[in-house]
Amino acid sequence: MMALAYAPSFHRSPIESPFDEWRTPEARHFYELIEESRLSAVFQPIIDFRSHSYIAFEGLIRGPKNTPFHTPKSLFTTADRLGARRMLERACRETIFRAFARLHLPGKLFINASPDSLGDESILDGSTENLLAQLGLSPNRVVIEITENQHINDSPGIHQAITQLRNLGYQIAIDDLGEGFANLRMWSEIHPDYVKIDRHFIDGIAEDSLKHHFVKAMQNLAESCSATIVAEGIESEADCLAVRDLGIACGQGYLIAMPVSDPRRFPSDKLVQTIKQKNIIVFPNTSTPVGNTTVRRLTRLVDPVSPETFNDEVYRRFDDDPELMSMPVVSDETPIGLINRHEMVDRMARPYHRELYGRKPCVQFMDSSPLCIDETSTIQEAALIVSRSARRHIYDGFIVTQDGRYSGIGSAHDLMGMITEMQMQAARYANPLTQLPGSVPINEHIDRLLERRIGFHACYFDIDCFKPFNDVFGYRKGDDIIVLLARTLTEIINPLADFCGHIGGDDFMVLFQSSDWESRCHEALRLFDLRIQEFVGPELLADNGYFAENRRGQMDFHSIPCLSIGAVHIPGNELFESHREVSAAAAEAKKNAKKTPGSSLFVERRKLG
Repeated sequence: MMALAYAPSFHRSPIESPFDEWRTPEARHFYELIEESRLSAVFQPIIDFRSHSYIAFEGLIRGPKNTPFHTPKSLFTTADRLGARRMLERACRETIFRAFARLHLPGKLFINASPDSLGDESILDGSTENLLAQLGLSPNRVVIEITENQHINDSPGIHQAITQLRNLGYQIAIDDLGEGFANLRMWSEIHPDYVKIDRHFIDGIAEDSLKHHFVKAMQNLAESCSATIVAEGIESEADCLAVRDLGIACGQGYLIAMPVSDPRRFPSDKLVQTIKQKNIIVFPNTSTPVGNTTVRRLTRLVDPVSPETFNDEVYRRFDDDPELMSMPVVSDETPIGLINRHEMVDRMARPYHRELYGRKPCVQFMDSSPLCIDETSTIQEAALIVSRSARRHIYDGFIVTQDGRYSGIGSAHDLMGMITEMQMQAARYANPLTQLPGSVPINEHIDRLLERRIGFHACYFDIDCFKPFNDVFGYRKGDDIIVLLARTLTEIINPLADFCGHIGGDDFMVLFQSSDWESRCHEALRLFDLRIQEFVGPELLADNGYFAENRRGQMDFHSIPCLSIGAVHIPGNELFESHREVSAAAAEAKKNAKKTPGSSLFVERRKLG
């Protein structure tokens, strides 16, 4: 947190200290620390993933070693307690500016600034510009990084200060995006040049699908408003590659470089090799969780009737809206009944019933014990409630409530339709049996590889003799074999480089970027054959199979299930244009593999295209 205004000198006698409690040892020690310029600066570089170079350095402050004021936290905690934050921020700014100029560091300089410091009366009095001029620095090399450690109380004043700073050539950054809601509001109001994503969302992003979703959304927001994203807290190679492959422009963290007093001007060769490696990382399974879908999505807004409404009016409403199957009856926002369309029409169509009941209250024909479901209930919970309720509720539907108040109505037909749609959608994204990515993520990953012109091997895995085994021994045994293969494949791949997906049934696809892909395939064959022996038992092993009746009533011999792998090399050029072509080539290779008895690997070595 550095202020921008430059105070030419802090040399005053202790009696002139701004601290109310300057006579305390802590206050005197703190004041002398600033007066004697005993603060020091360290710099942490920010790398551009596209140019593989440092484009900026963030200036950070340190107090004297072996003192209570060495860490930034202790410095600013003390300053806040003494009411001296602005004074400290001015000193920090001057220290960092001077050190940056002395070291002749390239690129831009990021300096932290609390929102309160932007209101410093000396911020725009020319002092800062004079200091920068003396040091040979231009304001357009300075990026003011606004932190959220302090609450923003004077939004218009901050906006005015930021506008003036931009007019002078400074750029603006927002720090720790995701740490709170205030900086999301700042983003929409300030339109920063740079946005820093909080380290919490970067640490472990290579394996955390939720963090992946968050950061991807932030990247999309940044692109929409022309801001440059900087990912903070990069500490592992996997997280670095995940951030790079998401399209994040810049990164910062201990893997990039530690903050030091005299940093390297260029990234290390090892870091550049890491960033430049052609392989793309396998994103964590980012399928949309369907278990969080609520009844709110099913709610149909229908104007309810009151208990005093005449039956004639309800009948007219049904007649005007052929799609309306039920009419809610509500008193003081509380649902008290539900009128079924068919029952109402049937009763009113009987001889003389219109004349007898038309001018009577509708409560006479309503179900006084309707099924009510809160709108925050999940679709699965609602389905369970409906299935366990009286049969009439399947036809009548149910009332949707919000904290007991009427919100709308829902139908069992729509509920069942949504559940079916959700199951189909879930199966496309993640197989329910193995929880491996389904056809949609498989296709998306193939297209990512093709787009980046990255060579890989597409391997189609299929269990031979699976159907007769499943028919004879039951689907549970068949499911166990599928799970066995899924476990085997996840063991032999490199999870950060090789993508393993479950197409459906006993068909799997692995997209290898590992150079030793062939030996991994042979290991899969070995493990599957070993484990299937333990699975089928000694009797089948002794006979190397079993007899079963076919559709014609004849006895056929079937071998123990084995594994076929069809592999095809996909070069990093334009030979394949889409996932459809890759899938077709891999499926053809799989057919050739199945021609060989027993477990086998067929590698398509012909030149394709």
